[in-house]
Amino acid sequence: MDMTMESCRKFVEVLASDAPAPGGGGAAALVGAIGTALGNMVGSLTVGKKKYADVEAEIIALQGKCSALQKELLDQVEADEKGFVPLAKAYGIPKDDPARAETLEKATVTACQVPVRIMELCCEAMEAIAVFAAKGSRLAVSDAGCAAVCVKAALQAASLNVFINTKTLKDRALAEEMNARCLGMLETYGAMADGIFETVKAGFFH
Repeated sequence: MDMTMESCRKFVEVLASDAPAPGGGGAAALVGAIGTALGNMVGSLTVGKKKYADVEAEIIALQGKCSALQKELLDQVEADEKGFVPLAKAYGIPKDDPARAETLEKATVTACQVPVRIMELCCEAMEAIAVFAAKGSRLAVSDAGCAAVCVKAALQAASLNVFINTKTLKDRALAEEMNARCLGMLETYGAMADGIFETVKAGFFH
């Protein structure tokens, strides 16, 4: 079931229930889409203004990119649910079943794929938000800061949905490879988000 087709109220209601999905991954994807859309809004408020004519082409290009990112992030809500199903089934296999370990391992790797993709999309969105914050309409600079904060939260939330699964992988080389990749994204783009937030915040006190 694609929960993004439901109302916001329904999404939150189901999220709060004991239903297996949406969970942390789906919530991260939605928050990432919201943050990306906020950045995109700054672009919308910039385009067509004479004051920002020199950056208009760059902003329009970024808007196109963000529109695609928003859609793909929303697509990850359902994808995360589908990626979790094999893992839930694998945990239900009797412990004396000789195929359980291999099935569980494969399902765990599958469950990591969507949150990793959510993180990648958030990183791309953050690059665009940095430009919106630096070059977009000053009247909407607070929204660019909000965008960075939301996308950082989505990035961090998605990472935890990777780490809870890599912790149980038997293939430790693969687990460490995925962990390193995710930790790298957290470090680079978490710092970028903090920089955007602090710069935007400081602008209100000078």
